[in-house]
This record gives sequence, structure tokens and C-alpha cells, in this order.
Amino acid sequence: MVTSAQVLDRAMALAEVCERPDLHRRLVQARARGEDPRVRVLVVGEPKQGKSSLVNALVGAPVCPVADDVATVVPTVVRAGQAPRASLVLATGPGGAGSGSGAGDVIGEGPTERVPVPIDQVAARVAGEGTERLVQAEVELPRRLLDGLELVDTAGVGGVGTHRALRTVDLLPTADAVLLVSDGSQEFTAPEMAFLEQAAALCPTVVCVLTKTDACPNWRTIADLDRAHLAGRGVEAPLFAVSSALAQLAVQHRDRELHEESGIGALVTHLRREVVDRAETLARRSLVHDLSAVTEHLSLAVRSELAGLEDPAHRDELLRGLEDARAAADDLRRRSSRWQQVLADGVTDLMADIDFDLRDRSRVVIREAEEAIDAQDPGPMWPELAEWLDRRIAAAVADSYVWAEQRSEWLAARVIEQFARDGGAAVPTLSVGAAGDALESIVDLPVLDDGSMTLRERTLIGLRGSYTGVLMTGLVTSLAGMAIINPVSVAAGVLLGRKAYNDDKKQRVQRRQSEAKAVVRRHLDEVVFQVGKHLKDRLRTVSRTLRDLITDTADEMSRSLADAVAAAQRSTREATAERDARIRSLRQRRDQLDRLAADVRSLGRAAVPAADSRP
Repeated sequence: MVTSAQVLDRAMALAEVCERPDLHRRLVQARARGEDPRVRVLVVGEPKQGKSSLVNALVGAPVCPVADDVATVVPTVVRAGQAPRASLVLATGPGGAGSGSGAGDVIGEGPTERVPVPIDQVAARVAGEGTERLVQAEVELPRRLLDGLELVDTAGVGGVGTHRALRTVDLLPTADAVLLVSDGSQEFTAPEMAFLEQAAALCPTVVCVLTKTDACPNWRTIADLDRAHLAGRGVEAPLFAVSSALAQLAVQHRDRELHEESGIGALVTHLRREVVDRAETLARRSLVHDLSAVTEHLSLAVRSELAGLEDPAHRDELLRGLEDARAAADDLRRRSSRWQQVLADGVTDLMADIDFDLRDRSRVVIREAEEAIDAQDPGPMWPELAEWLDRRIAAAVADSYVWAEQRSEWLAARVIEQFARDGGAAVPTLSVGAAGDALESIVDLPVLDDGSMTLRERTLIGLRGSYTGVLMTGLVTSLAGMAIINPVSVAAGVLLGRKAYNDDKKQRVQRRQSEAKAVVRRHLDEVVFQVGKHLKDRLRTVSRTLRDLITDTADEMSRSLADAVAAAQRSTREATAERDARIRSLRQRRDQLDRLAADVRSLGRAAVPAADSRP
């Protein structure tokens, strides 16, 4: 059976023979997409739920840090390799960690360097000191599971900082699947369910993994409750119960029964069948789409010229039809089409909606924070308030991000639909990666005075307030022959000192409340500014990518029809001997294109059963 690589080579050779560099460039891009067949799977979840242990169990090696006092703060990417090796990706730019990484990595773009490290030291180097410049760790292992698969152990989505949680959400559209990890000690929490809904909206495949079944005797009850939560929210995601500890023991003792009991085998089978195989099917369908379009463009000129040479009687009619089609294609390419207006209006409206949505959500968070600040002294509770605010901001911005992403996809679908109604051809699949890690510039909340005072400070405040009371009362009582300092003046001093201390305490609390509200407002304003810039940059990327795709498609149509018209006109000027030779050449090229089209259809039929046979 002919392979896709062979069909692609033949199509590229025919594009060169037909002098179509635009179609040849499209096939080169299709080949580049096919050279990296890896499927990215994000392992996500709240901290200390067993994400790193699950990755270690899946690959059979301790490549991710696992400890009670250690939490993942940067991604660890595990992919297939001919030999075990590892490296740390360090940011070399002024932005520090998170400023970017090289092409094909998890996090955006920017100057980085890769430092090779022994594979048994990766976990310690990632979790130890000196991780400020660390962008991510990369590990390559010769594992059959990793053939076509790339596992990414991410930072926890709760309680680790707004920018890290949003970075995980930003990776969702670039992932082929998401494994949400939750341990068997409790059912899904509200933040986990919220993240599940976000992941289901942005990623084609979501899988829930219940970990630590060996340490949680009631995990079956928890699993039933989790499935009920998923059904109640309308989230279609299978749930697998696993024990990473049992899986690691099974690897050490080479015990197949223990490995099956751990539940890892069922999870691996699901990943292979529903993620890797499906991604390969989608990639093949995309390649078939490109090959079919290129074959049609190449065949148009060949068949038009051959028809003019073989049947001169219908040459004029054929030429008129081709010229009309070329005029329509040129008009579609040149004029300000309705699809361009739909795109421009949609981008303008969506940018305004993004700004409004972010500000509306920030106002809600500000009101909630101010109510909490007014309820009590924010000084002693500031660490808890800052942690709550961080989680609340991350949840609100993540919801806004998901909404913006869905609106962008909706806008792209509308534009492509309008282009088709205007007379355009099918547009290749729109694919937009991560827009970079602009969220790293979000600063943490500053530290607020906790209001604690030493005994000396309290005494001085009381003495300042009691001084006037002692002096004035002592002067009044001295008219009665009493000393200035007497029991009455001392009692008055104590009362006034206590009142002065309470008034000072109240003023300090009010000052801290005002300062806390100002800090919250400044922080939310910074978040809205940075996240708004990030979302608008992503929308501009979608807009430019979509515009370029449609423009290239229109140019290909116009070029193909122009070549067909030129070929038909050329056929009228051919001499008899030259015409016979030209007919033989064109017939040979037509047969090559017919065989190519048949092979492309064969590839397309081979991709359909693999996708349709799944439950």
C-alpha cells in the first residue's frame, strides 16, 4: 500500500513540474506538520494530588519530584528518545523564568539555554534551590508508551499563583488531551469542577484520574460521587482509578498482575486508543485535505489545455467559462469581500467584549474583597486574604480566557462560512498555538502591615493620651488642696489613656483597610491590563492567521484559473506536430494526477474507519 510520504513526494514533484511554487510551499508546510507527530497530554490538578507520581508510574522512572514538602512549579516534559537523557531549559533573557523557550516547547518564545543534567537528578534540580530562571525540564526515555506521546507534568492549578494557574489554562488549547488528577480521599472540589469545565471547552479530550487508591479505602464511593458530579455538569469525561505506588512496585518486580491491579494499564490503553490514534487520524485527514486541494489545482490547468487540444470545437466555450471563473476568483481576491468585513467587525466587537468582560469580573472580585476587608482588620488576616484573592482572580480570569477562546473559534467559523458563501474554496484547518507567557509579568500582592505592636509602643500611646488627663484633673483637684498626682487624676489619666489607645487602634485599622483596598484595586487593575493585553494579542494572532489562510486560498484559486485560461489560449496557437506532442505530454501528466488523486482518496478512506469505529 502506498504511504502518505510517498504520495506527498509525488505531489511535490508534480507541483514543481507544473511550476506552482505556491502549491509546493503548501505541501512543504504539510510535511513540516507531519514530521512532529507527537500528541501532547497535559497532567493537571490541584497541588499534592499525585500528578508527578502518576507521570512517574506511566513512564516507569522517577523523573518528576515527589515529596510531601515539594510542589511542581515548572512543567516537566517527558517524550520518547533513543536513550535516556534530560536537560533543564533556563531563561537567559531579562524576564527570568517563564520568558520563553525554544520552538516546540511548552511555554512561549524567548531566549533560553538547555543545560544537560543526569536523568536521576532532574527531580532534585527542579524542586531544589535555584529554580528562578528555570522554564521547564525535558526528559527523553525509550518507552513504548511515549511513541507518539508527550506527557507534561504541570504546576498545580490552585494555590500556586495567578500566573502559574493561568499558564496551565493557556496551554489547554495546544493540548490533544488533559488528564485531571484528583486523589481518592475526597470527591471533586468546586475549583476542580470549574477547571474541568474549562478544560472540556478548550481541549478535545478530557480524562479524570482518581489516584492514591491504595491509601484510600473508600475510593470506590468517591469515584461514584465524582461520576455523578461529571454527569450533573454535563462533562463527558471517563474516570480511571489508579495507584501509582502499585504501578511502580509492579515495574520493580515485573509483576503483570500487580500492574493491571494498579489501573495504569487501562489508562494507558485509553490514551493509546482515544488520544494517539485519534490524533493520527486527524493529522492524516488534514494531509488528505491539502493533497486533495493541490491535486485539484494542478489538474485544472492540465485538463483545460488537454480539452482544448483534443476538442477544438468546444475550445471557445471552455475558454469563456474559464475566463468567467477567473474573473470571479480575481474579484473575490481583490475586493473588500464580506468575509473581510465579518472578520474586521468581529475582531473589533470581540476586543471590546474582552475588555468589558475582564473589567466586569474584576469589579465583582473587588467588591467581594472590600466586603471581607471591611468585616475585620486586614492586617492579621492578610496572608489568608491574599491567598483567597489569588485563587479568586485566577478563577475569574480563567473563565474570561475560556470565554474569549470560544468566541475566537466562533468568529473563525463565521468568517470561513462567509468566505464559502462568497464563492471561496475549502480553507485548511486553523491552528493557533500559545501566544506566549505574557502573564508572568503579573506581580504578587505586596505585604501589608499586620498591625502587631510591641509593649513599648502600646505604653507610649497610652502615656500620650493619659498625660493630658492627669495634668488637667490634677490642676482642678489642686484647688481643693490635693496634689497634682492623686488618685482622681491618675484614674482620669487611665481612662483617657485607654480611650486614646482605642482611638489609635481604630485609626490604624481604618488606615490598613484603606491601604488594603487600594492594594487590591491596584493589583486588579494590573491583572486586567496584563491579561487583557494577553487575550487581545491572542485574538490578533487568530485574526492574522485566519486572514492569511483565506487570502492564500483565494490566491491559489485565482492562480489555478489563470493558468487554466493561459493553457487553453496556448492550445489555440499550437501547430499540429507540436499539438500532438503536447497532447501526449498532457495525457501522461493527467494520468499521473489521476493516480495521485486515487492514492489520496485511498488515504482518506483509510482514515475514516479508525475514527468511526470508536464508541
